[in-house]
Amino acid sequence: MAVVAAGALALAGCTSDTGSDDTDNAAEGGGDGAEESEGSEDMGSEEDMGGEDGSTERADIDFTTNDDSVSFSSGAEEYNAYNGNTAATNSTYNAVVNNQLQTGFWYWGTDGTVYQNEWFGSYEQTSEDPLTVEYTISDDAVWSDGTPITSNDFLLDWASTNPESMGGAEELGFDPVSTWSTYATEGLETEPSSKTFTVVYPEPYPDWEISVSAPLPAHVAAEQAGMEPDELAQAILDGDAETVSQVSEFWNTGWLFPNYQVEDEAVVPSSGPYTLEGAAWESGNQLALVPNENFFGPAPATGNLVFKFAAPETHVQALQNGDINVIEPQATVDTRQQLEGMGDQVAVESNQQMTWEHLDYNFAEDSVFNDDNGGLAAREAFAMCVPRQNIIDNLIAPISEDAVVLNARERFPFQEGYQEIVDAAYSGQYDEVDIEGASAKLEEAGLETPVEVRIGYSAPNQRRTEEVAQIKSSCDEAGFEIVDAGNPDFFEAGGTLEQGDWEVALFAWAGSGQIASGEPIYSTDGSQNFGGFSNEEVDAAWDTLASSLDEEVQTEQLKIIEKLLWDNLYGIPLFTHPGVIGYDSTLENVRPTSVQTGVSWNADQWVRAS
Repeated sequence: MAVVAAGALALAGCTSDTGSDDTDNAAEGGGDGAEESEGSEDMGSEEDMGGEDGSTERADIDFTTNDDSVSFSSGAEEYNAYNGNTAATNSTYNAVVNNQLQTGFWYWGTDGTVYQNEWFGSYEQTSEDPLTVEYTISDDAVWSDGTPITSNDFLLDWASTNPESMGGAEELGFDPVSTWSTYATEGLETEPSSKTFTVVYPEPYPDWEISVSAPLPAHVAAEQAGMEPDELAQAILDGDAETVSQVSEFWNTGWLFPNYQVEDEAVVPSSGPYTLEGAAWESGNQLALVPNENFFGPAPATGNLVFKFAAPETHVQALQNGDINVIEPQATVDTRQQLEGMGDQVAVESNQQMTWEHLDYNFAEDSVFNDDNGGLAAREAFAMCVPRQNIIDNLIAPISEDAVVLNARERFPFQEGYQEIVDAAYSGQYDEVDIEGASAKLEEAGLETPVEVRIGYSAPNQRRTEEVAQIKSSCDEAGFEIVDAGNPDFFEAGGTLEQGDWEVALFAWAGSGQIASGEPIYSTDGSQNFGGFSNEEVDAAWDTLASSLDEEVQTEQLKIIEKLLWDNLYGIPLFTHPGVIGYDSTLENVRPTSVQTGVSWNADQWVRAS
């Protein structure tokens, strides 16, 4: 699943051996997604990134919209919410559609670089102390119903995802998926219906540039609650929780489609290149978006952008049959061979992704890895027997010859500074399997063998099933009894991951280059800290990193964090995901990306060659 909130990482868990591992929380499963690692340099070659002259930004092309159709599928799950920011609707399946309906000040390039949408408006940091950012919305920016996009829309975005700002979530009634990545401020400085607003941060915030996300239409929410748009905006500015709470029920439910159809097109105006107004929705089959005739940005290339609701295991065959034009399957040897075997009719591209596989320990009271049970010695024993290099050699290297074992969590091997951080944090003690050492550590832990360890993951997923099988083959020799606990409910709200019904969790975080997004994963009581890890030194280092704009300070704190996570064994990083996309070779401008938005990030630019 993939989280919509910009500052969080997305859970990346796929449900099929041919499905994209980047489709999860829409962590992304279960709400908050994880966006991994900072830095965006050295992300890959021109071929890897798919851009002209190595560029990672959108192509600068003026299109005249044609009458053609281009199709893509992120999976069988059907689009069901125009508001993908609630705890129940934050998923990749909603995000890929909403990315074409809702736009804002910025977008991620293919390497995690943040670029401004100059046609939407502009923003500028005007002060470092306090960190102050001024935003100006273009005079041309309007919703598809003709209503100007103003600060009212961003005020609602702030209020709905910062319920603590006006008394708390219970009083306001909003049900946001996460408040972590939204503005860490007391509000916006603006006036109702203004085209400008200012955000002042109480402390420096490294990811400030992506804090202000694409908003939802505040005028619709206000009208549905029986008030004027400026009345709602003023209530937010005044901290009037009673008035603001009147829109929360509609915000939570009014933009949802439980019957898989748009009941009232008037409530879903678009600020993007496509719109739901006039779209063709065939429940259980597909949703065909149509161009937004009032769009103030670059016109979309293709007249019908079709999102197919198709199971991942059908995608390769559907591409060959022409039923789906662009796919992003899980990169496996078989999938790659199948795509390349289709000849000239299909184009195949690979890239490096900011998505990484890992094993996380459960620190709950009843877990063998809890400090009052087997503790650190048990965690060390497991780390000693996990065959990380063997997993790479057998499952990843055949797809990506440059694949290496991952030894950091907040920086990737293809990024600048990775080795510097690894050298400061990790001494290589778990590079090679040590069965004898693992057995000795289990004895030190005082646990009766065999020690049962359930490895939970989202199933079916053939690659992860094979990972668990390799871990079992190795670790059972050391005194563990590894149990494959994969199940389809792993990422569900309230499912296996959140319940903690596992000793080790196997999944991936999908990132986009944020700097401070890892804090809720590793900090005490963090919203994405599913295993319950707690370390005061880690918390302090994150506090320092997340409140500094100095790259040297950030790097030094990352070294501290990574070392503490290795020394205390929060979990075990495995590898970064190789990416592969396949598409109809007659299409142009289909570009792979390393970030969590996936290949459909620029779907409005896909066009069939004339």
